[in-house]
Amino acid sequence: MPGAVRGGVRPQLPEALRVRLSAPAASIASAASAASAGTGGPDPAALAALRGSGLLGTAVAARYGGAGGDAAAVNRVVEEIAAVDASLAIIAFQHFAVCARIAEWGTGDQQRRWLPRLADGTWLAASAWSESGAGAAKRNLATTGERLPDGRWRLDGAKTFTTGAGVADVYLVLVRTGPPVVAGEGYGADGQTFFVIGAGTAGLAADLGPDLAGMRGSATGLLALDGCVVPDGDRLGPDGGAATVIAGVRESGASLGAVSVGIARAALELAVRHARERGLLALPTVRHRLVDLGTRLEAARAVVAAAGARDSADPGLTTLHSKLHASTAAEEICLDVARMLGSAGYREGARIGELLADARGIAFMGPTNDLCRDLVAASWTG
Repeated sequence: MPGAVRGGVRPQLPEALRVRLSAPAASIASAASAASAGTGGPDPAALAALRGSGLLGTAVAARYGGAGGDAAAVNRVVEEIAAVDASLAIIAFQHFAVCARIAEWGTGDQQRRWLPRLADGTWLAASAWSESGAGAAKRNLATTGERLPDGRWRLDGAKTFTTGAGVADVYLVLVRTGPPVVAGEGYGADGQTFFVIGAGTAGLAADLGPDLAGMRGSATGLLALDGCVVPDGDRLGPDGGAATVIAGVRESGASLGAVSVGIARAALELAVRHARERGLLALPTVRHRLVDLGTRLEAARAVVAAAGARDSADPGLTTLHSKLHASTAAEEICLDVARMLGSAGYREGARIGELLADARGIAFMGPTNDLCRDLVAASWTG
């Protein structure tokens, strides 16, 4: 497929998507203006280019029309997109994550029904796990699923901070279907179940939430379920077994740290361009400072690559460390670049200000950085 990723070669974005994203900063400018106008959604042209690029099939097996890429491929594609539009990269990352869950837990019928349309861009997928009061570990869900006498399910509740709300075609929704049983320091709880629900399903409504400081074009918002009735065939994985599904997510090696690497890369490129245009590269102190930033970027990229390779003794821990390190490094790199730019980076709407806000946002995306730390610490205490 166009833009497909295999092996260790860094991908190049398809021309249509690259133009939409970068020339002349079309995606960034459009997304920012859309957000300031109160839409909070991605640039429609950039989103359409992503759908038609072939990249959305990166994590889908070839037999369903995808590229058959692994976690390393996903991380490389996400970095490339994030380097020019972090909001769109988050939308793509969530799509890849849903594809992977369907590939792991879907029945043969579900895979044949969903994956081809997710691979070719007909459908865009989003995850809806968070809700008010559930906590970072998603253990206290108020959204419920009740099995009806005819075998269907009635879903009621509200999900918050759903990336892709209103632009996605299908949502992977986490609900409580039984008494919660929480053990240890994990993510999620027994008694929870996943459902894949189409955007046009009666009783489901998506809307944008509060305006965000960063990721302003990610269409992050609310998903309401009010008497939403779905067949049992839309249930993904075992009834009450969502915790097992969630536990395998970080084992996959796909890391939100890839978004952070793309953001940091964009910030460094901005600093180099600023120094070159002003003749500052002739100064050893400036060159050395830029090289130090580049070294920190490469370190972040390396730990994300290690997560994608899944060849460590504990791939899940490596994935958690990759998000922690890359998100922290990206925020620090963006802040250092902002200092280098001085007043040029302090204007309203300055690109480095947007990058810094985006970099900070990764820490709050699930699993949040604090939850990542708790999960790593739990491995030490047994």
